[in-house]
Parts: sequence; structure tokens; C-alpha cells
Amino acid sequence: MKIIWLLFFLPSVAWTQINTTAIDAYMKAQAKLYAFNGNVLVAKKGKVIYKQSFGYSDYETKKSLSDNSIFDCGSIAKEFTAMGILLLKDKGLISYSDTLRKFFPELPYTNITVQQLLTHTSGMADGFDLVEKYFDHSKIATNDDLIHLLATEKPALLFKPGENLMYSGTGFNLLASIIEKISGQSYKTYMMEKVFKPLGMTHTQVANGPRSIEQIPGFAYGFIYSDSLKKFIRADSQLSGWTTFLAGITGEGMIITTTGDLLLWDRAIKNNNLLTATTQQQMLTKQAEKVFPKVAFGYGMRVGKNELGNFIFHNGYYPGYKCMHLRYTDDDITVIVLSNNESQSEFIADGLSAITLNKEIVSPYLHQETKQSVDIEKYTGKYMMPLTRPPYMAVFPVTFVNKNDTLYIQSPFGPDIRLKTETASKFFFANGTDQQIEFETDKSGSIVNVWHTAWGVRRVLKKAEP
Repeated sequence: MKIIWLLFFLPSVAWTQINTTAIDAYMKAQAKLYAFNGNVLVAKKGKVIYKQSFGYSDYETKKSLSDNSIFDCGSIAKEFTAMGILLLKDKGLISYSDTLRKFFPELPYTNITVQQLLTHTSGMADGFDLVEKYFDHSKIATNDDLIHLLATEKPALLFKPGENLMYSGTGFNLLASIIEKISGQSYKTYMMEKVFKPLGMTHTQVANGPRSIEQIPGFAYGFIYSDSLKKFIRADSQLSGWTTFLAGITGEGMIITTTGDLLLWDRAIKNNNLLTATTQQQMLTKQAEKVFPKVAFGYGMRVGKNELGNFIFHNGYYPGYKCMHLRYTDDDITVIVLSNNESQSEFIADGLSAITLNKEIVSPYLHQETKQSVDIEKYTGKYMMPLTRPPYMAVFPVTFVNKNDTLYIQSPFGPDIRLKTETASKFFFANGTDQQIEFETDKSGSIVNVWHTAWGVRRVLKKAEP
């Protein structure tokens, strides 16, 4: 195991250079060992200290990514949709207390407010399920089609508005439609004229519908790994509603952008370039919170605090893409990771943040499975695993179990994962992710600590209460 120690012993005057070196080593290892493919940008107080591309914009032609490669940013689009609403609020054209029925009287929901749509507290069910079930898949649905289905099928709310918090993409589709209703413009035109152009985001646009490099120069195709073919294939070559009949619905996603443009956006919301200072502060501070799993929202933005400081962020997914926009606000550290092969951008941003903030990190390395005899039963038990950095802010139970003399980890969030033996006390995840478990023992052999290392960041697991 290689630890990046050089951060702590070189003179502080070399701070930027030290972190650039460590970041580059970390990212090269992620690319080499874990197939990271994408673009990365790290900035301090708006000044870029690291910007690099890794891999291909098109695996089939072997065309390389560049600084200006364009990615689908998935749900990071919710940040922009919230901005669109808040611009209307600053002009006095909408208020947080306005109800959904004010704009769409045909909808059956009488008590959902704009505030609740912005904070995922509306209780709105997933409208995409309706499109999946009732819409003609040979066509591309629009927001109007979604609203029509909500009006005719009348799906029940998941809870009384304001009494709970559940992430709702449909809520942001409705916000995009409210923008269109008030402005008289399409969401695409409104965002271009009111947000992207004023901020100089020349590589950013709403891109609902199919995309190609012929239509969008610099576009990076999304890829997924095929286990059967043993290679990366175009995500849009697989049947998926997201890339076909759902691709015309905007608000929760469907924005394409670059790392450089997202930094311009990050600076705009830092410096109140578009909104009044009061409204901008409201966007970036806690407006709603759920205790477990712990999550808090401003307007279109996740917010919170951990051992590195206060943060704002949003992550994003679209078939072939995983992305992260993160800023630690105390030190004004911005980390942007855009992947077009579904690399774990959120967790890589976690590691990059730790390095940039001079925290110890475990550098990625090549794991070797050993066949030595290990007392598996000794390591079984239930522990509480902390995930205290974005996007997962919770402590949840995991259980180490013995299956046919092999150690597995069980969690509430997926299938059991085999742990491969590296040493008598250290194991690595067999699913190919950059994660390890290490059991620390005293001289008598009793376990004193259990460590979980994920994408370089090491945390202790506490024994669960009986």
C-alpha cells in the first residue's frame, strides 16, 4: 500500500505544485487501474490548479478527449433549472408559495408549492413510469406529454407535500415547464439566453433528443462496459428509454457541458453573477433535510458539512455518463469530474477533495489476491459504515459473513460482494471498484479497528450495537 505522504513534509510555499503532483498521480492511477475515462478539473478560489483529460471521446474511433470535450451532466442540470426559477423569482414573476395548480390547473395536485418542487419535498411520484407505461415508444416524449399523463392518470403522491423528502426528477420537469409557461420561451431557449450566454458558457446547451458528434462538435459519446463482449460499447446502442422516448423531457437532466463551462457556472453562483445576494444564498443553504439517509437540499443543490468543511454539490447520471460538481465553500475548492464511461465520478471527487485539502489518502495500487489461510470466521460481524462525504451522507449497517470459507460484505444497497484476500488482515472488493477492508488487530490478535478505504479515502467502521 502506497500512501501519499509528500503533501505533509514539503514547504507550504509549494502548496499548489504539491497538490498538482499528487492529484495527477491519483488520477493516472485511477485511469490505469480502474479504467477512469473522462475530464477532471480542480480549482482553488476559481483558479484552475489541475485540468486533465483521460481516455477517449469515442472508443470505436479512438478519438481522444480534450479540454473542450462535451459531456451529458445528468442531474447536475437541476442546478440550472433551479436557477431558471430563481431568476423569475427575482423579477417578481413567481413566488416560492405559488402552487403547481396556478400554472397547470389540469393537474390533480392542489397543495404542491414551487418551494416544495425545488427541495424534493413535494411527494411527487416518478412521472417517467407513466411515460414508460402509456406513451408510444416510437416517439420522443416532451414535458407536455408528461404533464398530460399526470393529469389523466393522476398518480397518487408518495406523501403529503412538505412532510417528507424524496428525490424527484419529475418535480424538476415541472419546474422547467413552469419556466416555459411564465417566460413564453422553450426551456432550451430560456436557459441559453438567461444563463449560458450571459456566463460565457459557449459549450453548454439543453440537448433533448439524440446527440451525435456531427450535430455537436466535441461531443463525447457515452460508453458502458459489456461483460459479454469484454469491451466498452456505445450506451445509446442499447435499448433505453433515457436515450430514446424519454430524451425529450427536460428539467431534471438533458444538459451537456464541459469542465471549463461548469467552472464558469460555479463562479457565477459563488459571486452572485445572476441572482440577488439574498436569493443566491437561499439557493446554496439548507432549505430541507432528511435524517436518514442524511441528505439536505438548497434549491437544486445538495448541501452539508463533513470533516473537510461545508460543501455544495450535485452529481449526475445519464446512460454512459457519471458526473460531479462539488465545492467546499470554506476553502473555496471546486472539483468537477465528468466521465463518459460511468466511472465513479462522485467518489473520485471525494479523493481529489481530500488531496487538495492536504488530507492523507491511499494512492490506488494493483491488488494481488493471495491463497494464504485466513481465519474468516474471526472477521465476521456487523459494523456501521460511515459515508461522510458527498454524495452519500449517512452511516448504515454492513455485515461481514462467511460463505464457504470466503468473506463477503452485505449492505442494504445491493448484492453481497466478495472480498478477495490480499493479506491475512486485508481484503479488496471483487467487483473491480477501488475499495478495501482492513482489520487492525492488537498483539493478542483481537480486532481493534476495521477500516474501509474507498477511492483513496480511509474511514473507520464502528461495531454495530447488538
